[in-house]
Amino acid sequence: MILKNRQVFVRWILIIASFAIVSGILWNTYIFFQEFKQEERAKMEIYALAVSEISQGKAASDDDITLNLEVMMRNTSNPRISVTKDGIMDAQNMDEDKIRDSLYLKKKIKQFSSENTPIDISYFDEDLNRQVKLGTLYYGDSPALNKLKYYPLALLLIIVLFAAVAYFFFSASKASEQNKLWAGMAKETAHQIGTPLSSLVGWTEILKTENVDPEYVQEIEKDIDRLQTITERFSKIGSIPTLERLDIVQETKDSYDYLLSRTSKLVNFTFNAPETAIYSEINAQLYSWTIENMVKNAIDAMKGKGALHVEIIPADSFVRIQITDNGKGIPKRNFKKVFQPGFTSKKRGWGLGLSLAKRIVENYHNGKIKVLKSELGKGTTMQISLKTVV
Repeated sequence: MILKNRQVFVRWILIIASFAIVSGILWNTYIFFQEFKQEERAKMEIYALAVSEISQGKAASDDDITLNLEVMMRNTSNPRISVTKDGIMDAQNMDEDKIRDSLYLKKKIKQFSSENTPIDISYFDEDLNRQVKLGTLYYGDSPALNKLKYYPLALLLIIVLFAAVAYFFFSASKASEQNKLWAGMAKETAHQIGTPLSSLVGWTEILKTENVDPEYVQEIEKDIDRLQTITERFSKIGSIPTLERLDIVQETKDSYDYLLSRTSKLVNFTFNAPETAIYSEINAQLYSWTIENMVKNAIDAMKGKGALHVEIIPADSFVRIQITDNGKGIPKRNFKKVFQPGFTSKKRGWGLGLSLAKRIVENYHNGKIKVLKSELGKGTTMQISLKTVV
């Protein structure tokens, strides 16, 4: 418990530290972006001043004129449009083929105005004692600044992807731990059953020497065989089972006959299968466990009373085993959920029967299991598909 609490504490520390680091990076990026944007505006204000001075011929010397021209020519990063008070537009650092289109320029002016506040190109008229406007400068963000805009989004995307990978990693790790725990419990259960089972075998041999009705002994032996089968099933959980070339028809019939003799007479069993053998690579104990789980699930759906039909249908390189009941049915939205561990519609139950069947069929036998069809109040057909072998 202490170790678990420590792991949770460390996990939260890592989460909080990661959040703090990410927040710091995003904040510094924002500050840098704003400073970069202010520097670009300062450059554009100097550019507007240079344009104003050259337009008014206010430069004091040739060197001043040269400097102003240098300022204007060196600013090649920001796209800009100058509009005189007469409406004449001059575009620079933009697509040469498009700047001849006045509609395009007007759209860009609208875009630039949304990105940056326009700068007035003006000068101070001493005679009038006021600023006289010569035009307006519209400018957009430089390519470098535009790339910087998307940096926080890219960073957030990376963080989301990292969080998703971490989440799935921890989920898979947790699921793996749970699987190991269940496998360990199953093997321990098989081991614990083995001891009294050996004693029962011995007592059965003693009963055979006594004056006991042989039919009683035979029934006890059947139940001992059943316990041995259960022990073998539990011992195989968590390990790769051995598959054999067996007749699906016969194996299904054996499971069917066993359940038929031990199920309430209120359940009307029927069985339909080809007369010829159909072979598949299966593990007999795990396959019979799957059939039993599905039949018991169908009986529970009928509340112990109704009609249950088992049918084997060959189809090309596959064989399909269908189990049909006339129980309460399954809503379509739950067709896949019924195979999830813990999912059950019963008041009492672990919700492991169909989940275990799915694992046996798909993980160990490379087959498929699904709800073929179901209608509320009328019943359900479950289907197992396995590959056949010659």
